[in-house]
Amino acid sequence: MQWTDRIRQVKILLVIAALIIAVVSLLVSHYLVHDLQREERNKMETWAEALHALNEADETTDLTLVLNVMQSNNTIPVIVLNRDGTVTDSRNIEVKGSDSAAYVKAYAERMLRAGDYIKITYGDSTDYQFVCYDESTMLKRLTQWPYVQLGIVMIFVVVAIFALLSSKKAEQNKVWVGLSKETAHQLGTPISSLMAWVEILKENYPQDDLIPEMDKDVKRLERIAERFSKIGSLPEPVESSMNEVIDHVVDYMDRRTSKKVEMVRRLPDHDVRVKMNASLFEWVIENLCKNAVDAMEGKGRIVLTLMEEPGRVVIEVADNGKGIRKKDIKNVFTPGFTTKKRGWGLGLSLAKRIVEEYHKGRIFVKQSEVGKGTAFRIELRSR
Repeated sequence: MQWTDRIRQVKILLVIAALIIAVVSLLVSHYLVHDLQREERNKMETWAEALHALNEADETTDLTLVLNVMQSNNTIPVIVLNRDGTVTDSRNIEVKGSDSAAYVKAYAERMLRAGDYIKITYGDSTDYQFVCYDESTMLKRLTQWPYVQLGIVMIFVVVAIFALLSSKKAEQNKVWVGLSKETAHQLGTPISSLMAWVEILKENYPQDDLIPEMDKDVKRLERIAERFSKIGSLPEPVESSMNEVIDHVVDYMDRRTSKKVEMVRRLPDHDVRVKMNASLFEWVIENLCKNAVDAMEGKGRIVLTLMEEPGRVVIEVADNGKGIRKKDIKNVFTPGFTTKKRGWGLGLSLAKRIVEEYHKGRIFVKQSEVGKGTAFRIELRSR
């Protein structure tokens, strides 16, 4: 629990740091673009003054400086309009379409509506011109660049996180597989010894009623060791009866849980057969039932439902225990997550691996409400 909370806190801190970097980057770019816009405005005011001087020049005026100023603008789009809206001059306009005059006129009107113009008056106020201008191509690109940059950074971050999660998952898989196989190996020797002792007891005390129960428990241990040994390898699925799997789990749980726990089976009348590894799948359902018993604290009702839907077989395990908090539902299958005081938090993560990786199915929390219970749902492809 503490481990998953710490991971969640780290993720939140990383998101906050990314947001801060994004906001700072956008603010810096905004101020830089604003300064460049003001500089281009100043250039256009100088250009408009040169146009004004050119239009009011006489034969004694030296136009060298005026013409140099006007010809120096090679980047900022400019359109000059008379007071009646006629285009008298244009510079740095990339015409799109066949009707260039109409395009330039429409372009100038957009600049006027946007307020990007300078009004030049001559003599009295009745004679004037509008110098309409737009941002240069470089300024437009610079305006868009922060968003492109952020997009590239976000893609890089997403790819990096995906790679880290994949690497982490692969590393976790190696740990779980190694742990499972080592557990199976360590269990092998004492189980073999117990099997031998049970056989000796059968010969010496053939009438003892407890020895058959001991034999069942030893065989149970042997089956558990077999399940652990299969983790990490791809067991060959065999067509088996899901009804029998559920019956085995209920029979086993009935003998080893409190009489206050009611196990209810809701199975179809016909036999539902699925391609699966029955031993591993039995362990999945058993694990869900044991978690349900823990959630009910030894008193309550567990309902196991088997049904067929178009293209799939569905198993649901529902209890009326203490339920799962909404914020914890997404973490229940995470290795190491547990709400119990004791436990490693591996049961549901291994169950998910068995269902989804070995059987190409799906397992999830169908519904859960604190104080009312939880329902897990498993979906497998039908034959």
